[in-house]
Amino acid sequence: MRTPSRRRPRATLAAAAAGTLLAPLLSGCWAGAGGTGSGGDAINVLMVNNPQMTELQKLTAAHFTKETGIKVNFTVLPENDVRDKISQDFANQAGQYDVATLSNYEIPIYARNGWLHEMNPYVAKDPAYDEQDVLQPMRESLTGDDGKLYGQPFYGESSFLMYRKDVFAAKGLTMPAHPTWRQVADLAAKADGARPGMRGICLRGLPGWGEVMAPLTTVVNTFGGTWFDKDWKARLDSPAFREATEFYVGLVREHGESGAAQSGFAECLNNMTQGKVAMWYDATSAAGLLEADDSPVKGKLGYAPAPVERTRSSGWLYTWAWGIQQASRNPDKAWKFVSWASGKGYERLVGETSGWSDVPAGKRASTYTNAAYRASAAAFQEMTREAIENSRPNDPGVQPRPAPGIQFVGIPEFTDLGTKVSQEISSAIAGRQSTDSALKKSQALAERISEEYEGR
Repeated sequence: MRTPSRRRPRATLAAAAAGTLLAPLLSGCWAGAGGTGSGGDAINVLMVNNPQMTELQKLTAAHFTKETGIKVNFTVLPENDVRDKISQDFANQAGQYDVATLSNYEIPIYARNGWLHEMNPYVAKDPAYDEQDVLQPMRESLTGDDGKLYGQPFYGESSFLMYRKDVFAAKGLTMPAHPTWRQVADLAAKADGARPGMRGICLRGLPGWGEVMAPLTTVVNTFGGTWFDKDWKARLDSPAFREATEFYVGLVREHGESGAAQSGFAECLNNMTQGKVAMWYDATSAAGLLEADDSPVKGKLGYAPAPVERTRSSGWLYTWAWGIQQASRNPDKAWKFVSWASGKGYERLVGETSGWSDVPAGKRASTYTNAAYRASAAAFQEMTREAIENSRPNDPGVQPRPAPGIQFVGIPEFTDLGTKVSQEISSAIAGRQSTDSALKKSQALAERISEEYEGR
């Protein structure tokens, strides 16, 4: 039994939180904000280089700036780079960037550390923004421990099961309306080899807390497992966590894609597009790519809810959202940008100028009642909405949790812990070690976090 004397005090833990988020940056020197900060009629926005964001960048000057007179200076970087730069600027409250793209993993942590501007007063004064139109799971995931809003979603996603309807029909297979993982495993075995070189299912095996650990953790949840119990005791060696991991590793090894240990979202997308797999469990955002006009599998796919075992639902919840830095020199102008970029009007603008399939969906109820969007995304829009609305970020399993999160644990240390555990799991998928060995090592890693948090 660990004694209280081994627990770190709250002040030390807060410092550790900032240190963990800044860890990738400590190998170099940082000399303050540098460059030119925002001011006057300009704001600085730091964002990830996803297609939806680059489309926003193209539309901003001709629409937002023209309407408001507020110039927006964008810095656009790949995901890993942008996370590092955001943590650097926000943790130091340097104020170089007014707004940044943050996920529902970071926002509660940043809010806890006082790095973000509360948004409730802006929402109250801006009824046209219609906060109640934002899907409830999104609102909850962007709320701090104090019950206040600290982010607004730009687009959101959950996870579901995608499958080849034509392959299932040819093999006489039927996808249940609400499949269990056991049923999925049986279908994967029967679909294996349905066509030359085709495997039954694609599941991520690539190391990374946001790669293999995202889908695997949803399986762990619905099998009855958890990373930590309500008292912060590490539970990676529990029977339920072990059963779920052995199931996942066994399924992908027996009926999964070739090179599974090196396969992430991009690789599974390619496998599905190229007809190399009959099923794929992953992000709902993949459907828009699979149903694109130039996709060879457009119209051939069916969609089912994330498979379950012991829970009603198991889909994850993720959003790229906007956060306003507490040290922003222009928070009012920053809110005007956020409310425009996440508002109903922006969705209409994208639909009318770029096409409704490009709308950053997954965040507003009104999107799913829009006739033009429903027609464009008919194959998957209803299933996507249901997946998001049925997600339970504060109650994803069968037991109370000490921190929010479905496919992650909402603590700063999870980026490092999840990555290290993912390397062990990926090694098991590759056949370099047993699942039992991988979990023993993973439990030891998680127990170090337990020592820091127990008794809080």
